[in-house]
Amino acid sequence: MAQIVVRYWAGAQAAAGTPTEQLNGLTVGDVVAAATQQHPELRPVFALAALLMNGSRVDAEDPLVDGATLEVLPPFAGG
Repeated sequence: MAQIVVRYWAGAQAAAGTPTEQLNGLTVGDVVAAATQQHPELRPVFALAALLMNGSRVDAEDPLVDGATLEVLPPFAGG
């Protein structure tokens, strides 16, 4: 089981109520499930967010790397 830091950005941070937290799991999907259980408001955010582990895009099936940082990046608007 890997322990990682989850870093929430923009609307994800507002939904989680924290900028970062440490979570455990075997896959990215495990961490998404744990975060959603702790912060139900994240459910719609995860449906649209890009997930980056140590700077590389990942999907739910990807294994976690112990000590990694998982970034939750919701869609950004701008001009």
